[in-house]
Amino acid sequence: MAFIPTALNLPHHPFKITMKAEQYFIFDEVRKKHLVLTPEEWVRQHFIHYLIKEKKFPKSLIQIEAGLNLNDRQKRTDIVIFNTSGQRIMVIECKAPSVKMSQAVFDQASRYNSVHKAKWLVVTNGLVHCYAQIDHLASSFLFFEELPLYADL
Repeated sequence: MAFIPTALNLPHHPFKITMKAEQYFIFDEVRKKHLVLTPEEWVRQHFIHYLIKEKKFPKSLIQIEAGLNLNDRQKRTDIVIFNTSGQRIMVIECKAPSVKMSQAVFDQASRYNSVHKAKWLVVTNGLVHCYAQIDHLASSFLFFEELPLYADL
């Protein structure tokens, strides 16, 4: 059964959605290709547009499904944001709206970020968003209510 898009706690965007062989596809404007529309992809695409339109993140500094090696296993980070010097500054983990935000979800994103060493860690299910600034030297983090504009990172 095809995923039926639901309302999220993110700004609306007029996505290009098509149907083929009883399956929905969404056009990813960053990667310039159609992707199977899953609940997680629905959240990822909304969050990407939120970053670009609302928070003024340069599209060219967004990497989607970045590969990483964690404990000799190949994994993928949903979204990685870079600064203009090519340093990773943010790791974003997207979950389906049905996935509750929990310590386990935050721990997964933290494990991915242990490889990337980004200053910001974001976890979202499209309904709830957790924004944390990481101090890797002190092994601590500080939560924020709102994600800053790209220029303020």
